[in-house]
Amino acid sequence: MKYISWNVNGLRAVVGKNFSEVFAQLDADFFCLQETKMQAGQLDLNFPGYQSYWNYAEKKGYSGTAVFTKHTPVNVTYGIGIEEHDQEGRVITLEMEDHFLVCVYTPNSQDGLKRLDYRMTWEDDFRQYLLALDKKKPVVVCGDMNVAHEEIDLKNPKTNHMNAGFTDEEREKMTVLLNSGFIDTFRHFYPDAKDRYSWWSYRFHAREKNVGWRIDYFLVSERLASRLKSAEIHDNIMGSDHCPVSITLI
Repeated sequence: MKYISWNVNGLRAVVGKNFSEVFAQLDADFFCLQETKMQAGQLDLNFPGYQSYWNYAEKKGYSGTAVFTKHTPVNVTYGIGIEEHDQEGRVITLEMEDHFLVCVYTPNSQDGLKRLDYRMTWEDDFRQYLLALDKKKPVVVCGDMNVAHEEIDLKNPKTNHMNAGFTDEEREKMTVLLNSGFIDTFRHFYPDAKDRYSWWSYRFHAREKNVGWRIDYFLVSERLASRLKSAEIHDNIMGSDHCPVSITLI
């Protein structure tokens, strides 16, 4: 079973570039998108053999998630059941026969950390949501989680310390989540890999110079460890300021 996650930073723009080709090339069982920046009816996008599920933000041109799947879910839910968090289209959960798949676009703490307090509330509530699912079935959670967990996960940790995405508070929340029974799948296979990033600023030729951040993740319940076959960062795929990430489960 192959899972892809990609923050497309505007799906309509990426569809105008190479999205269909990339979608076909990656040939995933589950293809999860973040930051679709769409409302219902703005794009007619279908792929043979796939069902699609969409969660739109109330604010136009903002946030949003989608999942394409070859496999019919038992159930699909949107959001995490807390009104404060469920206005921005950030979470889709597919209940499958033997696991949950959660596609998430974690709120950015923003310039000046003006949304950091909200982000901390989100982190606690989202972790509790995942743990409640995990009591029922193992969980695969993927998406743009808007944090570089360790210094190895971004090019310039010293100059970015306490910037959004690399605050002590955000990093600690990721540590707490992992310690709650989840595996960072990329680090599971590549614990010491450097210069492997999933997001690059559009400024200063950052991608060309590989000055990036690893902020897109697949986390899985610890009891899925024996089923993990691979985890990859597809940094050769263009079209967004993020690249796709993937895992394969046996």
